[in-house]
Amino acid sequence: MVVNFVLMLFFVLNGADGTHIVGGRDAAPHSRPYMASLQVRGVHNCGGVLVREDFVLTAAHCNTPRPHRVVLGADSLSRNETTKQEFTVARSIPHPNYDGHTNDIMLLKLNRRAQLTEAVQLISLKRGSVKKSSQCITIGWGDIGDNKTLANTLQEVNVTILSGRTCRSRWGQVPIAKSMICGVGAKVFQGFCSGDSGGPLVCDRAVAGVVSFSGQRCGDPKTPDVYTRVSPFRKWIKKVIKNN
Repeated sequence: MVVNFVLMLFFVLNGADGTHIVGGRDAAPHSRPYMASLQVRGVHNCGGVLVREDFVLTAAHCNTPRPHRVVLGADSLSRNETTKQEFTVARSIPHPNYDGHTNDIMLLKLNRRAQLTEAVQLISLKRGSVKKSSQCITIGWGDIGDNKTLANTLQEVNVTILSGRTCRSRWGQVPIAKSMICGVGAKVFQGFCSGDSGGPLVCDRAVAGVVSFSGQRCGDPKTPDVYTRVSPFRKWIKKVIKNN
């Protein structure tokens, strides 16, 4: 089985207002003020979250040879919004043990600190484990039509957490590490998709996971969505931030 890492570098945004990511819905404008859009040459590439005024948490597989531009305070990626703040990345810091599959987590040091406003806020890191059957959400500007069109306005989708045993059973030969967490939507073909990489799994108003990979078809419960679990990396995250 080929794992489809949900990384899309060069999608063309073509006006997706009013439509939803796979099985999701429009987020209320600026209701997720921690969200970041990572862009390459002005095109959305990955999501992320603001964990300190000058640090964004995202996925290591979002790392690119070309520098990212980071946009905070956005609802629409195409409209001019006075709430938006734009930054360049001063340094990309993927986890040192990222191997293309596990430890898929990265910090981006911004070129300056963000100004916190109603539309730009920090999100805390989830402590401890997330129990199976917990209700969480995933948020992003990713694909709304299974490899067809990126969303223009921010989208969100409800996620139910699976046990590690269930996730490993469904994925079969693809290894699911203890540092990963899996979730599915309430309906078939409901979940994250291309372009949502690096975005958050939010549980109890804290970031519990980072979008890592899914199956060949977005939102297919036969291959549940897989996130990097944040809690095992809390010490590393805090150490990197403290040292930078």
